[in-house]
Amino acid sequence: MRNYRFATDLYCITAEEHSLGRSNIEVVREMIAAGIKIIQYREKDKKMKAKYQECQIIREMTKQAGVTFIVNDDIDLAILVKADGVHIGQDDLPIEKVRELVGENMIIGLSTHSPQQAQEAVARGADYIGVGPIFKTATKKDVCQPVGFEYLDYVIQNSKIPFVAIGGIKVDNIAEVAKRGADCIAVVTDITTAQDIQGRIKELKVKLSSKNRIEEN
Repeated sequence: MRNYRFATDLYCITAEEHSLGRSNIEVVREMIAAGIKIIQYREKDKKMKAKYQECQIIREMTKQAGVTFIVNDDIDLAILVKADGVHIGQDDLPIEKVRELVGENMIIGLSTHSPQQAQEAVARGADYIGVGPIFKTATKKDVCQPVGFEYLDYVIQNSKIPFVAIGGIKVDNIAEVAKRGADCIAVVTDITTAQDIQGRIKELKVKLSSKNRIEEN
C-alpha cells in the first residue's frame, strides 16, 4: 500500500466501553450503514480469543461493504483476520519490524504527536500518520496531552503522506479542524455514544460539507 490515500473524510474507531452497552459489531454495522469507508477496531480489554472472533465478523462485514478495516496495535490479530491495515503507537514495535511481519500490501498507520515523530514516520515507511490528540480526550487511558492546532498546522503544510486528525473531535468542533486543512478526521466517542449512530454521522458530514461550502464561497 505504498501509494495509499484516504478516500473518505471520516475515520471511525470502535470503543465498546463507550457504546451504551452495544457491541463493537453492532456499532460497526451502524457505521457501515451510514456510509463510513474506513473503520479501526480498537479494543484493549478483551481476551485475544474474543477479539479474534469479533474481528472475523467485522472483517467479513467490511469486506462485503468495501470498507477499509484497520486493527489497532494487535499485529498478529490484523494478520490472522486479513485486515487491510494495522495502526501502531510510538511505544509499539518499530515500523520496520511491523513491515517485515505484515508484508508490503498491508497499510501501516502510526500515531504521532510532534514534527520530529512525523518526519521519522515518513522516513521509516509509515503509510499514514495519526495527528493528535488535537483536543483533550478521555477515550484512551495512556494518551498524552493535547497537541492542539500548532502540530496539526505543521503536518498540513509539510506531510508527504496522508494523515488523520484525532483526539476529542466532535460534532461541535469538527468543522474547525477541517477548515484548517485536515481532509480526514477521526471521531470516536461522539459516534459510539450517540443513541442514533447513523444520525450522528450524518450530522458530522453536514458539518464537513458546510466547511466545503464556506471555502467555495
